[in-house]
Amino acid sequence: MKRLVPVMCLILLACACSTTRVLEEGEYRLTSNEINIKGGGDLKASQISPYIRQSAQGWTPMLYVYNWSRKDGLFHKIGTAPELFDSTSVASSISNIATHLDYLGYYRSCVQGEIIRKGKKAKVRYTIYPGKRYKIDSLSFEIPDGGTFPADFYSDSSAAVKALMGEWLSEDFLEDESVRSASVMRNLGYFDFNKNNYSFEADTLADGTATLIYRVREYSRNETEAAARTLSKYYIGNVGIKRPADFPFREKVLKDLNTIHPGDLYSEKSVNNTYSRLSSIRAFSTVAIEMTPRDSNLVDCGISISRSPQQGFKVNLEASTNSLGLFSVSPQLSFFHKNVFHGGEWLNLGFSGDFQRRPSDNARAVEYGITAGLSLPRFVGLPYSIFKGPRIPRTEINFTYNYQNRPEYNRAIIATAFGYSGTTGSRNISYQIYPLQVNFVRLFNLDPGFASSLEGNPFMRYSYQNHLDAGVGATFYYNSSTDIVPQGTYKFRRLSFDLSGNVLSLFRNMMQVNSDGAAIIAGSPYSQYVRGEYSWGKAWRYGQDDNQAVAIRLLVGAGYAYGNSSTLPFEKQFYVGGSSSMRGWQARALGPGAEIMNDTFIIPSQTGDFKLETNLEYRFNLFWKLEGALFADVGNVWNMLGDPESAGAFRINDFYKTLAADWGLGIRVNLTFILLRLDFGMQVYDPSQPEDARMVSPRNWLKGGYNALHFGVGYPF
Repeated sequence: MKRLVPVMCLILLACACSTTRVLEEGEYRLTSNEINIKGGGDLKASQISPYIRQSAQGWTPMLYVYNWSRKDGLFHKIGTAPELFDSTSVASSISNIATHLDYLGYYRSCVQGEIIRKGKKAKVRYTIYPGKRYKIDSLSFEIPDGGTFPADFYSDSSAAVKALMGEWLSEDFLEDESVRSASVMRNLGYFDFNKNNYSFEADTLADGTATLIYRVREYSRNETEAAARTLSKYYIGNVGIKRPADFPFREKVLKDLNTIHPGDLYSEKSVNNTYSRLSSIRAFSTVAIEMTPRDSNLVDCGISISRSPQQGFKVNLEASTNSLGLFSVSPQLSFFHKNVFHGGEWLNLGFSGDFQRRPSDNARAVEYGITAGLSLPRFVGLPYSIFKGPRIPRTEINFTYNYQNRPEYNRAIIATAFGYSGTTGSRNISYQIYPLQVNFVRLFNLDPGFASSLEGNPFMRYSYQNHLDAGVGATFYYNSSTDIVPQGTYKFRRLSFDLSGNVLSLFRNMMQVNSDGAAIIAGSPYSQYVRGEYSWGKAWRYGQDDNQAVAIRLLVGAGYAYGNSSTLPFEKQFYVGGSSSMRGWQARALGPGAEIMNDTFIIPSQTGDFKLETNLEYRFNLFWKLEGALFADVGNVWNMLGDPESAGAFRINDFYKTLAADWGLGIRVNLTFILLRLDFGMQVYDPSQPEDARMVSPRNWLKGGYNALHFGVGYPF
């Protein structure tokens, strides 16, 4: 960790230098493009900025690094060169903006550009006086006669009138309408239809209104030979599905996923649904659907699929250490097969571990888990025909065995779950719903001292006992980015909840009761609780080539035990610390509330039933594939049950006094398909200390007990 001191000094030295020192006389760095809109109603600067020819250069620490030397060398290679201002780009930007304003319906706009130089920096101020706009006040249609087209078109004309009447006239708006209407027509069987079949004629009036003629042509541009068939409805002719001869895949599954059938009216929606359903199998490298007109009203469908690699391994690794010498490493290894029974079934076999050791006293804790999961490409219990859309839920069957060997006890957890998972039509929202979750938890080899401490603390004793956990659970997740390593601006939401023991409680009168008054099954009490967790996050990319980002996350979780339970099972309690949480601490080394480290546990095991945390991170490119980060974390866990006056209890009037805080530095290797991360966190506020000593002095940040180093894969959030 002492090696990070020079890095910190380097960053501080960088910030003390100029970002323009290497520029020659008459050269300027473009720092900003300012957009001032005078009037214009709902016109926004974001609609204008993409049409400015030269982007301004945002601030990044690597600008300072580049300016450490005036000659070519190491600093020039790893630093970011100043963006030299090109004054000729201003005139072309003005022309671009004026043209775009016409497209948006601001006719005869005035755009002015002013260059402001200060020292060796320059900014450009674009002042925009938007032109006049016209509202569509009158609408008439001109469409070809004959056949079924007029009736089909006029059945949709009310949607066109609703979309256009009273709206501002613009080429942008009319193009959107032509795309919308053409899509409707293709779903009604008009295979050849597209936006080129549409044209509009507008007459603007002095009172600020416009009359609009809405025309539909009989054929697409450059397709005069199709005139006879463009306005005819098409039906599906032959349908064929081709795959490599050496690719074993059951024909019935392919037919069930396909929604394009001979004799059906052609529908673009049906074609897209079939493409999405087949692509979701993941056993196919490519899915291609080709629609070929055979005569004036038939179109043949050819579906071609190719195989993707069917098997593979995934590896993940997280590691951390703190200045007191506690080292933790958490490897994960999994094997997957995407077509194990030749019908798109996914098999996942995994191994995970968490190995902790403190060399000073040879204290150690070992945890490992084995998982087996089978995912079927159908909703078991319902036929494929029930699901008409682009997504079909998958049925999930999972089994897990987890073993923990700690100095205080050994614990084994056997878990099984049955449920359904899938994504919505946008693919950005995924869900997992488990109507059945069962966990069997057994503790053994309890250390005598640990067992004695439990007897004196009923709240902890209920957490560390054999129990049965049976209930339901669900997780819903939204992420605007589908990239493995998000490259642009993105946001995410995650909501999960568990409900356990309520069904079993209906049969409580038929069960035996132990000495604590809890009903038992097979010698163990069943758990009864409700638990929920919600996280919200967003990352904003900005700067030249999106080379900087600010990311934020807010996380809140709570659990409540009732009925047959006095507290949440230990494995359902919340904790903070680690590579993706409060990074100034190791996992489970903070909280609850202002409680000091529980010396009952040789390896930290601080938990609570309420969690609140927020994280802020500034990310910036360094050089090559390297990225840097500055981050801050605030949060903790608390107990909602037990003694309300204890140091670990959550009290609404003063919980803020026990919010821990840290900050730190990070470095990442972004290889696009994977991101490797190293974060060094330092404690700023430690609520476990006496109230007058909770602020951690900067001179202690690098001392023992006040920091932690974490290795991880992927962004922390």
